[in-house]
Amino acid sequence: MKEISDIYIVGVDENRPPALRKEPYIDLYFKLNHKAPEAWCKLFNDLVAKLEATPKIDPANGLVITSWVRLPEDIPAHLKALQQKVTECTAKYIEKIELARAAEKAAAHTDVGQAEGPQGKLNKIIAALDFISSKPT
Repeated sequence: MKEISDIYIVGVDENRPPALRKEPYIDLYFKLNHKAPEAWCKLFNDLVAKLEATPKIDPANGLVITSWVRLPEDIPAHLKALQQKVTECTAKYIEKIELARAAEKAAAHTDVGQAEGPQGKLNKIIAALDFISSKPT
């Protein structure tokens, strides 16, 4: 199974290779190594929204980043910038997932701790234990 942490750009879309035209720009279609989740795509689009070349990825497709440059010489630097944004997006996406899981765990722990009677007292004591201070340095 493909992991979210290993998403990267593998090349240009072979069905839409870059071509010189009379317009003063070159359309680029960069392919990812596997389909990105819809939430990852939305986060990526938010991260790159203010870039001049307006890169985007269709959340329903999740495989191709569309963009453009004015000159062929701009392509290597543009690719490098997109690669950095893919890495940044993945880190932020994983962080959001971990925060959501921690919040769910805390909510579940709080629910258990709110039980009444002796079990509730035990749950609160266990929840308040400090394991960090006993961790070897």
